[in-house]
Amino acid sequence: MQIDAATAHAQLDSIAQQAAAAHWSYSHFLGRLLEPEIAARRQRVINTCLHFSGLPWLKRLSDFDFAFQPAIDRTLIEELATGRFLDEGRNIIFQGSPGVGKTHLAIALGLGCAERGQRMLFLTALDLARRMKTAFAQNRMPHYLKMLTTPKLLIVDEVGYLGLDHEQASLLFQVICSRYEKQSATIITSNKAFSEWGHVFAGDAVMASAALDRLLHRATVINIKGDSYRMKAKRLTGLFPGSVALPDAPKGGLRNKSK
Repeated sequence: MQIDAATAHAQLDSIAQQAAAAHWSYSHFLGRLLEPEIAARRQRVINTCLHFSGLPWLKRLSDFDFAFQPAIDRTLIEELATGRFLDEGRNIIFQGSPGVGKTHLAIALGLGCAERGQRMLFLTALDLARRMKTAFAQNRMPHYLKMLTTPKLLIVDEVGYLGLDHEQASLLFQVICSRYEKQSATIITSNKAFSEWGHVFAGDAVMASAALDRLLHRATVINIKGDSYRMKAKRLTGLFPGSVALPDAPKGGLRNKSK
């Protein structure tokens, strides 16, 4: 292993004095001398993983309001955060209405992957389809498929929010198949029940069934049934009907002040 001479030299005298005073062994002394360099190298790996991750935000589980979504099994989420699912090549599928926290949880798990020094990639389903369509037009599909199967974790967000055409659906299916064959973990967030995935795959029920068969073979499915965080915020500020901040209507209904 190459050593950063400047880093080691800067702390050599201090650590040498500690070693002499405490009668450290040579291996202990060398380990302490290299600790900052090892930590710096690890941080560089993490920074590189984050740089190429495509994460739109850095959200952590500690920022998630589990009290607002009591239907979520917090113990299960925290177990997934250990990263064991990555080594097992298991998929995670978050289902639920818009705004319930699917993307937040997916990003938090992806961030944990990157901070363990493992490569991950975040894309929306539509962005993934567009990029693959461009790669196909440029005759670069094999190269791009390799890019999508290499990361330890692939997050495909917002599957089902917008319907894909048949070519885009076929390309998404190829990604699912490729990662399934490599036993690479994938996280999917979707507002569609599995019975509606025919819509996701351009009305092709056979392709949808084949995709789900691969995704669900080794998967943890988390169905979030709750209110939207965004609607909660609007209600609290009085910007949404039914908000607690709205004044009560006068008895007898609203009156026209011009009369």
